Amino acid sequence: MNMPETHIQPHQPLGQLLLSKGVISEDQLHIALQEQKKSAQSLGQLLVRLGFLSDATLRDVLSAGTGQESIDLATVIIDPSAIALIPQDFARRHQLLPLALDSYKNELTLALADPDNIIALDQVRALLKNKYHLVRQLASESDILRAIDQYYGFELSIDGILHEIEPGEMEYQNPLQGINEFSQPVVRLIDALLTEAVQQNASDIHFEPESGFLRIRYRVDGVLHQVRSLHKSFWPAMVVRIKVMSGMNIAESRAPQDGRISLRLSGRPIDFRVASHPTTHGENFVLRILDRQRGIVPIEQIGLDGIELATLKSIISKPEGIVLVTGPTGSGKTTTLYSILGHINNETVNIMTLEDPVEYPIPLIRQNSVNESAKLDFASGIRSLMRQDPDIILVGEIRDHPTAEMAFRAAMTGHQVYSTLHTNSAIGAIPRLLDIGILPDIMAGNLIGIVAQRLIRILCPHCKTSYPPDDKERALLGLCADDSTILYRATGCPQCKQHGYQGRRAIMEILKMDSDFDDLIARRATLRDLKACALEKGFRPLARDGIRRILQGQTSVAEVSRVIDLSDRISTGSQT
Repeated sequence: MNMPETHIQPHQPLGQLLLSKGVISEDQLHIALQEQKKSAQSLGQLLVRLGFLSDATLRDVLSAGTGQESIDLATVIIDPSAIALIPQDFARRHQLLPLALDSYKNELTLALADPDNIIALDQVRALLKNKYHLVRQLASESDILRAIDQYYGFELSIDGILHEIEPGEMEYQNPLQGINEFSQPVVRLIDALLTEAVQQNASDIHFEPESGFLRIRYRVDGVLHQVRSLHKSFWPAMVVRIKVMSGMNIAESRAPQDGRISLRLSGRPIDFRVASHPTTHGENFVLRILDRQRGIVPIEQIGLDGIELATLKSIISKPEGIVLVTGPTGSGKTTTLYSILGHINNETVNIMTLEDPVEYPIPLIRQNSVNESAKLDFASGIRSLMRQDPDIILVGEIRDHPTAEMAFRAAMTGHQVYSTLHTNSAIGAIPRLLDIGILPDIMAGNLIGIVAQRLIRILCPHCKTSYPPDDKERALLGLCADDSTILYRATGCPQCKQHGYQGRRAIMEILKMDSDFDDLIARRATLRDLKACALEKGFRPLARDGIRRILQGQTSVAEVSRVIDLSDRISTGSQT
Protein backbone atom coordinates (compact mmCIF):
# COMPACT_ATOMS: atom_id res chain seq x y z
CA MET A 1 0.00 0.00 0.00
CA ASN A 2 1.49 3.37 -1.02
CA MET A 3 1.64 5.90 1.79
CA PRO A 4 1.50 9.68 1.21
CA GLU A 5 4.79 11.56 1.17
CA THR A 6 5.53 13.71 4.23
CA HIS A 7 6.05 17.35 3.25
CA ILE A 8 9.27 18.74 4.67
CA GLN A 9 9.26 22.39 5.77
CA PRO A 10 12.51 24.36 5.38
CA HIS A 11 14.02 25.52 8.65
CA GLN A 12 16.60 28.02 9.87
CA PRO A 13 20.22 26.89 9.31
CA LEU A 14 21.64 25.07 12.34
CA GLY A 15 24.40 27.63 13.01
CA GLN A 16 22.00 30.58 12.97
CA LEU A 17 19.50 28.66 15.11
CA LEU A 18 22.14 27.94 17.77
CA LEU A 19 23.28 31.57 17.70
CA SER A 20 19.73 32.89 18.10
CA LYS A 21 19.23 30.64 21.13
CA GLY A 22 22.46 31.90 22.70
CA VAL A 23 23.87 28.37 22.88
CA ILE A 24 27.11 29.17 21.02
CA SER A 25 29.01 32.34 20.19
CA GLU A 26 29.97 33.79 16.79
CA ASP A 27 33.58 32.75 17.42
CA GLN A 28 32.60 29.16 18.20
CA LEU A 29 30.46 28.95 15.06
CA HIS A 30 33.32 30.37 12.99
CA ILE A 31 35.73 27.75 14.40
CA ALA A 32 33.32 24.92 13.70
CA LEU A 33 32.71 26.13 10.12
CA GLN A 34 36.46 26.27 9.52
CA GLU A 35 36.81 22.70 10.82
CA GLN A 36 33.91 21.57 8.63
CA LYS A 37 35.90 22.55 5.52
CA LYS A 38 38.52 19.95 6.48
CA SER A 39 36.11 17.27 7.69
CA ALA A 40 33.13 15.30 6.39
CA GLN A 41 31.39 15.61 9.76
CA SER A 42 28.18 17.57 10.21
CA LEU A 43 28.21 20.98 11.88
CA GLY A 44 26.33 19.67 14.92
CA GLN A 45 28.72 16.76 15.35
CA LEU A 46 31.72 19.10 15.14
CA LEU A 47 30.27 21.50 17.72
CA VAL A 48 29.82 18.60 20.13
CA ARG A 49 33.31 17.20 19.42
CA LEU A 50 34.87 20.63 19.99
CA GLY A 51 33.11 20.82 23.37
CA PHE A 52 31.04 23.90 22.53
CA LEU A 53 27.77 22.19 23.52
CA SER A 54 26.45 18.80 24.63
CA ASP A 55 24.49 16.22 22.67
CA ALA A 56 21.42 16.84 24.84
CA THR A 57 21.57 20.61 24.31
CA LEU A 58 21.94 20.20 20.55
CA ARG A 59 19.00 17.77 20.46
CA ASP A 60 16.73 20.05 22.49
CA VAL A 61 17.55 23.17 20.44
CA LEU A 62 16.95 21.29 17.20
CA SER A 63 13.66 19.97 18.56
CA ALA A 64 12.46 23.47 19.46
CA GLY A 65 13.66 24.94 16.17
CA THR A 66 12.22 22.29 13.87
CA GLY A 67 9.08 21.37 15.76
CA GLN A 68 10.13 17.71 15.83
CA GLU A 69 9.70 15.63 18.99
CA SER A 70 13.07 14.81 20.52
CA ILE A 71 13.85 11.65 22.45
CA ASP A 72 16.60 10.35 24.69
CA LEU A 73 17.58 6.96 23.26
CA ALA A 74 18.93 5.89 26.66
CA THR A 75 15.32 5.53 27.84
CA VAL A 76 14.03 3.78 24.72
CA ILE A 77 13.57 0.04 24.17
CA ILE A 78 13.77 -0.75 20.46
CA ASP A 79 11.22 -2.94 18.70
CA PRO A 80 13.07 -5.94 17.14
CA SER A 81 10.59 -6.04 14.23
CA ALA A 82 11.56 -2.45 13.36
CA ILE A 83 15.29 -3.23 13.53
CA ALA A 84 14.77 -6.15 11.13
CA LEU A 85 13.47 -3.80 8.41
CA ILE A 86 16.60 -1.68 7.97
CA PRO A 87 20.16 -3.08 7.58
CA GLN A 88 22.90 -1.87 9.90
CA ASP A 89 25.09 -0.28 7.21
CA PHE A 90 22.07 1.59 5.82
CA ALA A 91 21.18 2.92 9.28
CA ARG A 92 24.75 3.99 9.98
CA ARG A 93 25.18 5.65 6.57
CA HIS A 94 22.03 7.75 6.96
CA GLN A 95 22.34 8.27 10.73
CA LEU A 96 18.95 6.87 11.60
CA LEU A 97 17.56 4.17 13.89
CA PRO A 98 14.25 2.29 13.51
CA LEU A 99 12.42 2.50 16.85
CA ALA A 100 8.97 0.96 16.54
CA LEU A 101 6.73 -0.73 13.98
CA ASP A 102 2.94 -0.42 14.19
CA SER A 103 1.59 -3.03 11.78
CA TYR A 104 -2.02 -1.93 12.28
CA LYS A 105 -1.36 1.69 11.32
CA ASN A 106 1.45 0.80 8.89
CA GLU A 107 3.70 3.23 10.73
CA LEU A 108 7.46 3.01 11.21
CA THR A 109 8.97 5.33 13.82
CA LEU A 110 12.50 6.49 13.06
CA ALA A 111 15.03 8.38 15.16
CA LEU A 112 17.09 10.71 12.96
CA ALA A 113 19.90 13.12 13.65
CA ASP A 114 18.37 15.34 10.94
CA PRO A 115 14.59 14.77 10.57
CA ASP A 116 14.61 16.99 7.45
CA ASN A 117 17.14 14.85 5.60
CA ILE A 118 15.05 14.32 2.46
CA ILE A 119 17.61 12.02 0.87
CA ALA A 120 17.67 9.67 3.86
CA LEU A 121 13.86 9.60 4.09
CA ASP A 122 13.52 8.92 0.36
CA GLN A 123 16.06 6.10 0.64
CA VAL A 124 14.07 4.54 3.49
CA ARG A 125 10.83 4.74 1.50
CA ALA A 126 12.56 3.15 -1.50
CA LEU A 127 14.03 0.40 0.69
CA LEU A 128 10.62 -0.39 2.21
CA LYS A 129 8.77 0.09 -1.10
CA ASN A 130 6.50 2.77 0.40
CA LYS A 131 4.79 0.23 2.64
CA TYR A 132 4.94 2.37 5.76
CA HIS A 133 4.20 5.92 6.81
CA LEU A 134 7.34 7.31 8.45
CA VAL A 135 7.05 8.97 11.86
CA ARG A 136 10.18 11.03 12.57
CA GLN A 137 11.71 11.72 15.98
CA LEU A 138 14.84 13.71 16.66
CA ALA A 139 17.82 12.15 18.46
CA SER A 140 21.45 13.19 18.76
CA GLU A 141 23.88 11.78 16.23
CA SER A 142 26.14 10.21 18.85
CA ASP A 143 23.15 8.56 20.57
CA ILE A 144 22.02 7.07 17.26
CA LEU A 145 25.46 5.69 16.43
CA ARG A 146 25.81 4.28 19.95
CA ALA A 147 22.37 2.63 19.70
CA ILE A 148 23.24 1.13 16.29
CA ASP A 149 26.30 -0.49 17.89
CA GLN A 150 24.13 -1.80 20.71
CA TYR A 151 21.08 -3.13 18.93
CA TYR A 152 22.54 -4.51 15.71
CA GLY A 153 24.48 -7.74 16.03
CA PHE A 154 22.67 -8.96 19.15
CA GLU A 155 19.77 -11.38 19.40
CA LEU A 156 16.62 -9.44 20.36
CA SER A 157 13.82 -12.04 20.37
CA ILE A 158 12.95 -13.80 23.63
CA ASP A 159 13.44 -17.29 22.17
CA GLY A 160 16.73 -16.25 20.58
CA ILE A 161 18.03 -14.80 23.85
CA LEU A 162 17.07 -17.93 25.77
CA HIS A 163 18.86 -20.11 23.21
CA GLU A 164 21.90 -17.87 23.51
CA ILE A 165 22.42 -18.81 27.14
CA GLU A 166 22.31 -22.02 29.15
CA PRO A 167 20.54 -22.31 32.52
CA GLY A 168 22.87 -21.39 35.32
CA GLU A 169 25.16 -19.29 33.14
CA MET A 170 23.31 -15.98 33.22
CA GLU A 171 24.37 -13.21 35.56
CA TYR A 172 23.92 -9.46 35.67
CA GLN A 173 26.90 -7.17 35.98
CA ASN A 174 26.41 -3.54 36.89
CA PRO A 175 27.09 -1.25 33.90
CA LEU A 176 28.92 1.13 36.24
CA GLN A 177 31.76 -1.39 36.12
CA GLY A 178 32.46 -0.39 32.53
CA ILE A 179 30.67 -3.27 30.85
CA ASN A 180 28.56 -2.76 27.72
CA GLU A 181 25.29 -3.64 29.42
CA PHE A 182 23.43 -4.42 26.20
CA SER A 183 25.82 -7.29 25.55
CA GLN A 184 24.38 -9.00 28.62
CA PRO A 185 21.54 -11.40 27.74
CA VAL A 186 19.60 -10.60 30.92
CA VAL A 187 19.33 -6.93 29.86
CA ARG A 188 17.92 -7.88 26.47
CA LEU A 189 15.67 -10.54 28.02
CA ILE A 190 13.97 -8.08 30.40
CA ASP A 191 13.67 -5.50 27.60
CA ALA A 192 12.10 -8.11 25.30
CA LEU A 193 9.60 -9.23 27.96
CA LEU A 194 8.54 -5.63 28.68
CA THR A 195 8.17 -4.95 24.96
CA GLU A 196 6.12 -8.11 24.37
CA ALA A 197 3.79 -7.30 27.27
CA VAL A 198 3.13 -3.77 25.98
CA GLN A 199 2.54 -5.05 22.44
CA GLN A 200 -0.02 -7.54 23.77
CA ASN A 201 -1.81 -4.71 25.62
CA ALA A 202 -1.14 -6.33 28.99
CA SER A 203 -1.95 -4.35 32.13
CA ASP A 204 0.36 -6.31 34.45
CA ILE A 205 3.39 -8.59 34.25
CA HIS A 206 3.79 -11.28 36.93
CA PHE A 207 7.17 -12.90 37.68
CA GLU A 208 6.35 -15.81 40.00
CA PRO A 209 9.17 -18.07 41.26
CA GLU A 210 8.24 -21.68 42.09
CA SER A 211 10.43 -24.39 43.63
CA GLY A 212 11.94 -25.44 40.31
CA PHE A 213 10.98 -22.82 37.70
CA LEU A 214 9.94 -19.23 37.09
CA ARG A 215 6.41 -18.59 35.83
CA ILE A 216 5.78 -15.43 33.79
CA ARG A 217 2.20 -14.31 33.26
CA TYR A 218 0.61 -11.30 31.56
CA ARG A 219 -2.76 -9.91 32.58
CA VAL A 220 -4.52 -9.15 29.29
CA ASP A 221 -8.04 -7.73 29.35
CA GLY A 222 -8.31 -8.54 33.05
CA VAL A 223 -7.39 -12.24 32.75
CA LEU A 224 -3.98 -13.75 33.56
CA HIS A 225 -2.30 -15.82 30.82
CA GLN A 226 0.90 -17.78 31.31
CA VAL A 227 3.38 -16.84 28.59
CA ARG A 228 6.69 -18.36 29.73
CA SER A 229 8.18 -20.92 32.10
CA LEU A 230 11.92 -20.45 32.65
CA HIS A 231 14.50 -22.42 34.58
CA LYS A 232 14.76 -20.96 38.08
CA SER A 233 18.47 -20.27 37.61
CA PHE A 234 17.48 -17.37 35.33
CA TRP A 235 15.65 -15.57 38.14
CA PRO A 236 18.46 -14.16 40.38
CA ALA A 237 20.00 -12.17 37.51
CA MET A 238 16.55 -11.03 36.34
CA VAL A 239 15.72 -9.82 39.87
CA VAL A 240 18.86 -7.70 40.01
CA ARG A 241 18.17 -6.21 36.57
CA ILE A 242 14.57 -5.28 37.45
CA LYS A 243 15.70 -3.76 40.76
CA VAL A 244 18.38 -1.70 39.04
CA MET A 245 15.90 -0.43 36.45
CA SER A 246 13.27 0.48 39.06
CA GLY A 247 15.62 2.04 41.61
CA MET A 248 15.16 -0.64 44.29
CA ASN A 249 17.72 -1.82 46.83
CA ILE A 250 19.38 -4.88 45.27
CA ALA A 251 20.72 -6.01 48.64
CA GLU A 252 17.26 -6.21 50.24
CA SER A 253 15.33 -9.42 49.55
CA ARG A 254 13.39 -10.03 52.77
CA ALA A 255 11.14 -6.95 52.72
CA PRO A 256 8.63 -5.73 50.11
CA GLN A 257 9.82 -2.88 47.90
CA ASP A 258 8.24 -0.49 45.41
CA GLY A 259 9.83 1.15 42.39
CA ARG A 260 9.09 2.72 39.02
CA ILE A 261 10.51 2.36 35.51
CA SER A 262 10.02 4.99 32.78
CA LEU A 263 10.79 3.94 29.20
CA ARG A 264 9.72 4.55 25.62
CA LEU A 265 8.22 1.47 24.00
CA SER A 266 6.50 1.21 20.64
CA GLY A 267 7.25 4.90 20.08
CA ARG A 268 5.47 6.22 23.18
CA PRO A 269 6.27 6.76 26.89
CA ILE A 270 5.38 3.85 29.15
CA ASP A 271 5.71 3.70 32.93
CA PHE A 272 5.93 0.51 34.98
CA ARG A 273 4.99 0.49 38.66
CA VAL A 274 7.08 -2.27 40.21
CA ALA A 275 6.31 -4.13 43.45
CA SER A 276 8.32 -6.96 44.99
CA HIS A 277 7.13 -9.36 47.68
CA PRO A 278 9.18 -12.07 49.43
CA THR A 279 7.81 -15.61 49.14
CA THR A 280 9.07 -19.07 50.16
CA HIS A 281 10.60 -19.58 46.69
CA GLY A 282 12.11 -16.11 46.25
CA GLU A 283 10.95 -12.61 45.49
CA ASN A 284 7.70 -12.27 43.55
CA PHE A 285 7.47 -9.26 41.21
CA VAL A 286 4.42 -7.60 39.68
CA LEU A 287 4.85 -4.77 37.17
CA ARG A 288 1.77 -2.60 36.54
CA ILE A 289 1.94 -1.14 33.03
CA LEU A 290 0.87 2.50 32.87
CA ASP A 291 0.35 3.53 29.28
CA ARG A 292 -0.64 7.20 29.21
CA GLN A 293 -2.17 7.01 25.73
CA ARG A 294 -4.42 4.12 26.73
CA GLY A 295 -5.09 5.28 30.28
CA ILE A 296 -6.70 8.66 29.60
CA VAL A 297 -9.67 8.62 27.22
CA PRO A 298 -12.27 11.32 26.49
CA ILE A 299 -15.43 11.00 28.55
CA GLU A 300 -17.43 10.42 25.35
CA GLN A 301 -15.39 7.28 24.67
CA ILE A 302 -15.74 5.43 27.99
CA GLY A 303 -18.70 3.47 26.65
CA LEU A 304 -21.84 5.21 27.95
CA ASP A 305 -24.93 5.53 25.79
CA GLY A 306 -26.54 8.92 25.24
CA ILE A 307 -28.83 8.90 28.28
CA GLU A 308 -26.18 7.70 30.74
CA LEU A 309 -23.59 10.15 29.35
CA ALA A 310 -26.04 13.03 29.79
CA THR A 311 -26.72 11.89 33.36
CA LEU A 312 -23.00 11.80 34.18
CA LYS A 313 -22.40 15.22 32.64
CA SER A 314 -25.28 16.70 34.64
CA ILE A 315 -23.76 15.30 37.86
CA ILE A 316 -20.28 16.69 37.24
CA SER A 317 -21.71 20.08 36.23
CA LYS A 318 -22.80 20.75 39.83
CA PRO A 319 -20.52 23.26 41.57
CA GLU A 320 -20.04 21.32 44.81
CA GLY A 321 -20.57 17.89 46.32
CA ILE A 322 -19.03 14.42 46.27
CA VAL A 323 -18.99 12.08 43.27
CA LEU A 324 -17.95 8.49 43.99
CA VAL A 325 -16.79 5.83 41.54
CA THR A 326 -17.14 2.33 42.99
CA GLY A 327 -16.11 -1.16 42.00
CA PRO A 328 -13.55 -3.86 42.82
CA THR A 329 -9.80 -3.52 42.24
CA GLY A 330 -8.96 -3.37 38.55
CA SER A 331 -12.41 -2.27 37.41
CA GLY A 332 -11.19 0.95 35.78
CA LYS A 333 -12.25 3.41 38.48
CA THR A 334 -9.12 5.57 38.15
CA THR A 335 -9.43 5.68 34.36
CA THR A 336 -13.02 6.92 34.67
CA LEU A 337 -11.99 9.59 37.17
CA TYR A 338 -9.20 10.77 34.87
CA SER A 339 -11.66 10.92 31.98
CA ILE A 340 -13.98 13.08 34.09
CA LEU A 341 -11.13 15.37 35.16
CA GLY A 342 -9.98 15.65 31.55
CA HIS A 343 -13.50 16.77 30.60
CA ILE A 344 -13.67 19.56 33.21
CA ASN A 345 -9.99 20.52 33.15
CA ASN A 346 -9.29 24.04 31.88
CA GLU A 347 -7.51 27.22 32.93
CA THR A 348 -10.51 28.57 34.85
CA VAL A 349 -10.45 25.92 37.60
CA ASN A 350 -7.82 24.72 40.05
CA ILE A 351 -7.84 20.91 40.18
CA MET A 352 -5.74 19.16 42.81
CA THR A 353 -5.36 15.43 43.37
CA LEU A 354 -4.10 13.16 46.13
CA GLU A 355 -3.37 9.69 44.79
CA ASP A 356 -1.63 6.47 45.82
CA PRO A 357 0.40 6.79 43.65
CA VAL A 358 0.02 9.25 40.75
CA GLU A 359 -0.44 7.02 37.69
CA TYR A 360 -0.86 9.40 34.76
CA PRO A 361 0.41 13.01 34.72
CA ILE A 362 -2.18 15.48 33.41
CA PRO A 363 -1.38 19.06 32.32
CA LEU A 364 -2.76 21.92 34.47
CA ILE A 365 -3.63 19.56 37.35
CA ARG A 366 -1.63 19.66 40.60
CA GLN A 367 -1.08 15.97 41.41
CA ASN A 368 0.33 14.63 44.67
CA SER A 369 1.12 11.15 46.00
CA VAL A 370 0.40 10.05 49.56
CA ASN A 371 3.66 9.57 51.43
CA GLU A 372 3.72 7.59 54.64
CA SER A 373 7.32 8.55 55.43
CA ALA A 374 6.37 12.23 55.20
CA LYS A 375 3.19 11.57 57.23
CA LEU A 376 1.02 12.65 54.29
CA ASP A 377 -1.98 10.33 54.26
CA PHE A 378 -5.32 10.94 52.56
CA ALA A 379 -6.91 12.72 55.54
CA SER A 380 -3.99 15.08 56.25
CA GLY A 381 -3.46 15.52 52.51
CA ILE A 382 -7.02 16.77 51.98
CA ARG A 383 -6.50 19.21 54.85
CA SER A 384 -3.37 20.50 53.11
CA LEU A 385 -5.06 20.72 49.69
CA MET A 386 -7.87 22.81 51.18
CA ARG A 387 -5.32 25.55 51.85
CA GLN A 388 -4.30 25.64 48.16
CA ASP A 389 -7.52 27.32 46.97
CA PRO A 390 -8.81 24.34 44.94
CA ASP A 391 -12.06 24.23 43.00
CA ILE A 392 -11.97 20.47 42.47
CA ILE A 393 -10.29 17.80 44.59
CA LEU A 394 -9.61 14.19 43.62
CA VAL A 395 -8.99 11.80 46.51
CA GLY A 396 -7.59 8.49 45.29
CA GLU A 397 -9.64 6.35 47.66
CA ILE A 398 -11.88 6.69 50.70
CA ARG A 399 -10.62 3.96 53.04
CA ASP A 400 -11.51 5.06 56.55
CA HIS A 401 -13.48 7.51 58.65
CA PRO A 402 -10.86 10.33 58.78
CA THR A 403 -10.54 10.36 54.97
CA ALA A 404 -14.30 10.22 54.44
CA GLU A 405 -14.87 12.96 57.03
CA MET A 406 -12.33 15.29 55.40
CA ALA A 407 -13.77 14.59 51.92
CA PHE A 408 -17.30 15.49 53.06
CA ARG A 409 -15.98 18.54 54.91
CA ALA A 410 -14.39 19.71 51.64
CA ALA A 411 -17.71 19.19 49.82
CA MET A 412 -19.59 21.09 52.52
CA THR A 413 -17.30 24.11 52.08
CA GLY A 414 -18.11 24.49 48.39
CA HIS A 415 -15.71 22.15 46.65
CA GLN A 416 -16.31 19.45 44.09
CA VAL A 417 -14.77 16.19 45.35
CA TYR A 418 -14.14 13.00 43.41
CA SER A 419 -13.07 9.72 44.96
CA THR A 420 -13.32 5.93 44.74
CA LEU A 421 -14.89 3.46 47.14
CA HIS A 422 -14.82 -0.34 47.22
CA THR A 423 -18.45 -1.49 46.99
CA ASN A 424 -20.34 -3.90 44.76
CA SER A 425 -22.95 -1.45 43.47
CA ALA A 426 -23.78 2.24 43.32
CA ILE A 427 -26.52 1.96 45.94
CA GLY A 428 -24.20 -0.16 48.10
CA ALA A 429 -21.97 2.90 48.56
CA ILE A 430 -24.55 4.44 50.90
CA PRO A 431 -24.49 1.72 53.63
CA ARG A 432 -20.69 1.52 53.17
CA LEU A 433 -20.35 5.22 54.03
CA LEU A 434 -22.66 4.74 57.02
CA ASP A 435 -20.46 1.82 58.13
CA ILE A 436 -17.33 4.03 57.84
CA GLY A 437 -19.01 6.50 60.20
CA ILE A 438 -20.49 9.24 58.01
CA LEU A 439 -23.73 10.52 59.56
CA PRO A 440 -26.85 10.34 57.36
CA ASP A 441 -27.51 14.07 57.77
CA ILE A 442 -23.99 14.84 56.50
CA MET A 443 -24.29 12.44 53.56
CA ALA A 444 -27.67 13.76 52.45
CA GLY A 445 -27.23 16.81 50.27
CA ASN A 446 -23.47 16.46 49.87
CA LEU A 447 -23.38 13.17 47.96
CA ILE A 448 -24.41 14.16 44.42
CA GLY A 449 -23.67 11.08 42.33
CA ILE A 450 -22.35 7.50 42.41
CA VAL A 451 -20.94 5.52 39.49
CA ALA A 452 -20.44 1.75 39.80
CA GLN A 453 -18.58 -0.05 37.08
CA ARG A 454 -16.93 -3.25 35.87
CA LEU A 455 -14.74 -4.00 32.87
CA ILE A 456 -15.89 -6.60 30.36
CA ARG A 457 -13.90 -8.03 27.48
CA ILE A 458 -14.98 -7.20 23.93
CA LEU A 459 -15.28 -10.04 21.43
CA CYS A 460 -12.59 -10.23 18.78
CA PRO A 461 -14.19 -8.87 15.58
CA HIS A 462 -12.10 -11.25 13.45
CA CYS A 463 -13.31 -14.54 14.93
CA LYS A 464 -16.50 -14.07 16.95
CA THR A 465 -19.20 -16.52 15.85
CA SER A 466 -22.96 -16.04 15.86
CA TYR A 467 -25.57 -18.44 17.24
CA PRO A 468 -29.27 -18.36 18.21
CA PRO A 469 -29.90 -18.05 21.97
CA ASP A 470 -31.27 -21.04 23.91
CA ASP A 471 -34.25 -20.86 26.30
CA LYS A 472 -32.13 -20.01 29.34
CA GLU A 473 -30.38 -17.19 27.52
CA ARG A 474 -33.71 -15.86 26.25
CA ALA A 475 -35.00 -15.72 29.82
CA LEU A 476 -31.78 -14.08 30.96
CA LEU A 477 -31.94 -11.42 28.25
CA GLY A 478 -35.68 -10.90 28.41
CA LEU A 479 -36.26 -12.09 24.81
CA CYS A 480 -39.54 -13.47 23.50
CA ALA A 481 -39.66 -16.99 22.09
CA ASP A 482 -40.12 -15.68 18.54
CA ASP A 483 -37.40 -13.01 18.84
CA SER A 484 -34.83 -13.42 16.05
CA THR A 485 -31.93 -11.79 17.96
CA ILE A 486 -28.53 -13.35 17.23
CA LEU A 487 -25.87 -13.64 19.92
CA TYR A 488 -22.11 -14.01 19.62
CA ARG A 489 -19.53 -16.12 21.41
CA ALA A 490 -15.72 -16.15 21.60
CA THR A 491 -13.76 -18.45 19.28
CA GLY A 492 -10.09 -17.49 19.11
CA CYS A 493 -7.72 -16.66 16.25
CA PRO A 494 -4.14 -15.41 15.73
CA GLN A 495 -5.35 -11.78 15.81
CA CYS A 496 -6.47 -12.14 19.46
CA LYS A 497 -3.77 -14.67 20.49
CA GLN A 498 -6.52 -17.37 20.63
CA HIS A 499 -8.23 -15.58 23.54
CA GLY A 500 -11.41 -14.75 21.62
CA TYR A 501 -11.45 -11.21 22.99
CA GLN A 502 -9.69 -7.95 22.14
CA GLY A 503 -9.83 -5.00 24.50
CA ARG A 504 -12.20 -4.09 27.32
CA ARG A 505 -15.03 -1.64 27.88
CA ALA A 506 -16.69 -0.41 31.04
CA ILE A 507 -20.27 -1.25 31.93
CA MET A 508 -21.70 1.25 34.37
CA GLU A 509 -24.64 2.14 36.53
CA ILE A 510 -25.04 5.81 37.43
CA LEU A 511 -27.06 6.95 40.44
CA LYS A 512 -27.89 10.65 40.41
CA MET A 513 -28.84 11.88 43.86
CA ASP A 514 -31.81 14.20 44.41
CA SER A 515 -34.02 15.40 47.27
CA ASP A 516 -35.98 12.11 47.40
CA PHE A 517 -32.77 10.15 47.91
CA ASP A 518 -31.58 12.64 50.48
CA ASP A 519 -34.79 12.07 52.48
CA LEU A 520 -34.36 8.28 52.29
CA ILE A 521 -30.73 8.52 53.39
CA ALA A 522 -31.58 10.83 56.28
CA ARG A 523 -34.20 8.29 57.43
CA ARG A 524 -31.66 5.41 57.07
CA ALA A 525 -33.88 3.67 54.51
CA THR A 526 -33.18 0.05 53.59
CA LEU A 527 -31.35 -0.97 50.43
CA ARG A 528 -34.65 -2.29 49.06
CA ASP A 529 -36.31 1.13 49.45
CA LEU A 530 -33.30 2.91 47.93
CA LYS A 531 -33.26 0.55 44.95
CA ALA A 532 -37.01 0.90 44.39
CA CYS A 533 -36.70 4.69 44.38
CA ALA A 534 -33.78 4.52 41.94
CA LEU A 535 -35.64 2.24 39.51
CA GLU A 536 -38.67 4.54 39.56
CA LYS A 537 -36.39 7.39 38.45
CA GLY A 538 -34.98 5.42 35.49
CA PHE A 539 -31.88 3.97 37.16
CA ARG A 540 -30.34 1.24 35.00
CA PRO A 541 -28.37 -1.41 36.94
CA LEU A 542 -25.06 -2.91 35.84
CA ALA A 543 -26.80 -6.06 34.62
CA ARG A 544 -28.94 -4.08 32.21
CA ASP A 545 -25.90 -2.28 30.79
CA GLY A 546 -24.18 -5.64 30.38
CA ILE A 547 -27.23 -7.02 28.54
CA ARG A 548 -27.11 -4.00 26.24
CA ARG A 549 -23.56 -4.92 25.27
CA ILE A 550 -24.58 -8.54 24.62
CA LEU A 551 -27.50 -7.57 22.39
CA GLN A 552 -25.26 -5.16 20.45
CA GLY A 553 -22.93 -8.08 19.68
CA GLN A 554 -20.00 -6.52 21.53
CA THR A 555 -19.54 -9.26 24.11
CA SER A 556 -20.83 -12.68 25.13
CA VAL A 557 -23.24 -13.93 27.76
CA ALA A 558 -20.39 -15.91 29.33
CA GLU A 559 -18.23 -12.79 29.71
CA VAL A 560 -20.94 -10.66 31.35
CA SER A 561 -21.83 -13.57 33.65
CA ARG A 562 -18.17 -13.83 34.64
CA VAL A 563 -18.12 -10.22 35.77
CA ILE A 564 -21.57 -9.72 37.36
CA ASP A 565 -24.26 -11.99 38.76
CA LEU A 566 -27.15 -12.28 36.30
CA SER A 567 -29.10 -14.95 38.19
CA ASP A 568 -31.49 -12.41 39.70
CA ARG A 569 -32.72 -11.47 36.23
CA ILE A 570 -34.28 -14.91 35.75
CA SER A 571 -35.88 -15.05 39.19
CA THR A 572 -37.29 -11.50 38.93
CA GLY A 573 -38.46 -11.73 35.34
CA SER A 574 -35.61 -9.62 33.94
CA GLN A 575 -36.81 -6.46 35.61
CA THR A 576 -33.51 -5.55 37.30
